[in-house]
Amino acid sequence: MTNGYEYTVEEDKIKKYLKLSTKQKLEWLEEINKLTDLVLTPKQKEVRNKFRSGEI
Repeated sequence: MTNGYEYTVEEDKIKKYLKLSTKQKLEWLEEINKLTDLVLTPKQKEVRNKFRSGEI
């Protein structure tokens, strides 16, 4: 990979996630988005978005 980022997740965590309902997955995602919006500075959000888009 030349840009962006990657990570690994243990198989047991993937299996646990797969057992969640679609509603539970979306609720979790919404909670994480709210949390990161509260704690990240505007600069950190900018860097995160550049990682996500593969700019850096």
